[in-house]
Amino acid sequence: MKTKERILHSILFEAIALFFVITAALVFTDTGIASVTGLAIGLSVLAMVWNYIYNLVFDQLFGQNRIERSFQMRISHGIGFEFGMIIVTLPLMMWVLQLDFWTVFIMDIGVVVFFLVYAIIYNWCYDLARERIICAE
Repeated sequence: MKTKERILHSILFEAIALFFVITAALVFTDTGIASVTGLAIGLSVLAMVWNYIYNLVFDQLFGQNRIERSFQMRISHGIGFEFGMIIVTLPLMMWVLQLDFWTVFIMDIGVVVFFLVYAIIYNWCYDLARERIICAE
């Protein structure tokens, strides 16, 4: 993927995810909508930067042919991405939500599980759609 497409891929991923994250945070915490939205957007920006870097390196290591990636490789890709996100999100979530480490850790694990499944499904669908669009040209 070229830079423009990587940016589109990341923005589309985060826009869809923002809807889910803001909704879940409002349902499962007592935090106000302004704080939840600010946190979600902050996490989204961090995720987009990490997504760009991580996928650039992943493609260089494992090849550009994304359509032929196995399910196991997609699982590994998602786990690696989410592990990197945990390192950054824990302190930020603790600070904004004013919650202790263990509470935020449990919440973050829930977020990781959601995003792991979401990332695998999103990337697989994106790759299939991309393949159809490119082959149709």
